[in-house]
Amino acid sequence: MTDQTTIKIDFLSKRKLATIFSFLLILVSIASLATQGLKKGIDFTGGTLVEMSFSAPADLNELRQVLTTAGFEGAVVQHFGSSHEVLIRLLPDVSLNTAALSNKMQASINAQFSQPGELRRAEFVGPQVGEELTEDGGLALLYAMICILIYVTVRFEYRFALGSVAALAHDVIITLGFFSVFQFEFDLTVLAALLAVIGYSLNDTIVVFDRVRENFRKLRKGSPSEVVNISLNQTLSRTIMTSLTTLLVLIALFIFGGEIIHDFALALIVGVLIGTYSSIYVASPITLALGISKADLMVVTVDQEELDKIP
Repeated sequence: MTDQTTIKIDFLSKRKLATIFSFLLILVSIASLATQGLKKGIDFTGGTLVEMSFSAPADLNELRQVLTTAGFEGAVVQHFGSSHEVLIRLLPDVSLNTAALSNKMQASINAQFSQPGELRRAEFVGPQVGEELTEDGGLALLYAMICILIYVTVRFEYRFALGSVAALAHDVIITLGFFSVFQFEFDLTVLAALLAVIGYSLNDTIVVFDRVRENFRKLRKGSPSEVVNISLNQTLSRTIMTSLTTLLVLIALFIFGGEIIHDFALALIVGVLIGTYSSIYVASPITLALGISKADLMVVTVDQEELDKIP
C-alpha cells in the first residue's frame, strides 16, 4: 500500500473493548429505564403551564420555596426569555380548573414572594394529550429508523444499513438512559433533540461508509478490516472538526442559553459525543461482523462481446 493509505490508528484492534463498553452502557440504560423510567415533563404527563412577569429579576430558589410552602409540590420553575420572566409548570390538580389553579398560585406568590408578579398566560395540557405525544414521539423515532434502513440499503448495501441502524439505536438508548439515570426532565424539546441526534449520527456514519465503499473499489490489497481502518483514518479529521465545532455551539447554548433550552442542549451534547463514538466503534465493526467484502461493493461490468452473443 502507498504512504497515503498507511494506517495511522488501528481503531478496529480495540473493537472488543468498545463492544464491552457499549454493552455496559446499554445495559445500565435499559436497567434504569425499566426501574425508574424517565422524568417526564408536563408535555407528557399533563398539567398547567403558567407564565409570570416580575418588575425585577426573580430569585428562582425563593420562588420554588414559596410554591412548595403553598402546596404546589413538584412545580418546575425556570426563567423564560429574561430574568424578569418566569415559566412555572404545575402538576395536574383534579379539584381545580386552569383559571382557579393559576389564580391560587398568583395569590400565593403575591402574598409570600419578595415582589408581586403579573400573570401573562396559563395553559392546560391534559393527560390524554400527553399520552398521544408519548405515542407519537415513539412512532416518530421508529419511522425515522425504518426510513434510514431503507435509504442506506438502497444507497449502499444491506449490511451497511444494519450497521447504521444498530449505531442509531445504540445512540438513542444511551441518550435516553443518561436522562433516566440522572433524572433530567424529558419533554418535547428533548425528544426533538433525539431526532436531531439521529440525523447527526447518520450523517457522520454515511461519510465513513462512503469512504469505505470507495476504498473497497479502489484498493487492490488489504483485508476488509484494513480497508475500514484506512477509511476511518481518512475521515477522522473531518469527524473531529465537525464534532468539535458542533459541541462548541451546544456548550454555549447549555451555559448561556437559559434554562428553557438547558435539557435540549444537554441531550444534543450527549448525543453528539455518543454519535461520534458509534460511527467509529459501532457501525463499522457491525458491518464487518456481518461479512462485508469487496465483492459486495464492486460495480458489475458486462463484457460487450458477451452481450453481442445474446440472440
